[in-house]
Amino acid sequence: MRIVIVGYGGMLEALCLGLNESKHDIVGVFRIDNVIYSPFKRLIKDKLFPSNDYRLVKTLYLYDILAKSVNCEKFRKKLKKLNTDVIIIGSWSEKFSKETIETPNIATINVHPSLLPKYRGPNPYFSTIINSEKQSGVTFHLVNEDLDKGKILEQFEISISPQETGKSLKYKCTNTVCNNISNLLDNLNEKINNAQIQDENQASYYKQITLKESILDFTKEDSQSIDRRIRALNPWMQCNICYKDEFFTFEAHKITGEKSDFEAGTIVKKTNNSLSIVCSDGNIIEFFDLKIRRIFSKLLTKIYLKHFIQINTKAR
Repeated sequence: MRIVIVGYGGMLEALCLGLNESKHDIVGVFRIDNVIYSPFKRLIKDKLFPSNDYRLVKTLYLYDILAKSVNCEKFRKKLKKLNTDVIIIGSWSEKFSKETIETPNIATINVHPSLLPKYRGPNPYFSTIINSEKQSGVTFHLVNEDLDKGKILEQFEISISPQETGKSLKYKCTNTVCNNISNLLDNLNEKINNAQIQDENQASYYKQITLKESILDFTKEDSQSIDRRIRALNPWMQCNICYKDEFFTFEAHKITGEKSDFEAGTIVKKTNNSLSIVCSDGNIIEFFDLKIRRIFSKLLTKIYLKHFIQINTKAR
């Protein structure tokens, strides 16, 4: 089959590597840089500050499709000229129009990193971890005009470990895609004939994460919830501890196993680079390698920790 891959980041890489040595022919790749930048800015960026996506395309000697959107006429003309059988989408920011969806000879397929219809939306890695799920997965599904609602071709379950991060779960998902995309296309006619309609009674949708998600609230969240939030946001955002009008990031944390009768949010211990804070369940989390969100952060953090943060006062 003649394949055009639309995507970015880890999922684009997984699809390219998974199909590069298969019997299927990658006839083109459409990168997100085309949508984000004007043609001139993209050209300059490719030459001076090349993205990982650009390096991947060039390393594998793939055809780099140039157009401003998946829904523009120029992109559809490219698809027709390349005699595209299948478009495969691996992470994307645009909703595909009906006209683009129907342009390839056989199908347009999306790769979604959850077990649809559960966890529709832009970042299932974060949502599944923060909601204490034990299982996630990858779904290959046909694309229609409704986001993440097309018929399911194939699904693969993936276990979520107790210490899973968004980063490690994403790696598991992209690795699963890399290992299975070729076989899916080998049997695509059969998969399409047996495609399953999604059960809307089981559907859930989660929006894109926002900066608000990164602010830890010790008065409302217990230690396990805070631990999940930190892990789920990795690598997209660093969580923040707010003390008075200052914000601190940190490189590591641990639930100490100690309990406290102090109010939630109380700082019960500090060192020259760490704070121990009481959560809503009375458990204490210690945060290491703190940095204040200011210029000259390394120096200011040491000064602030030593002289301005007091034991038995509260982070908010």
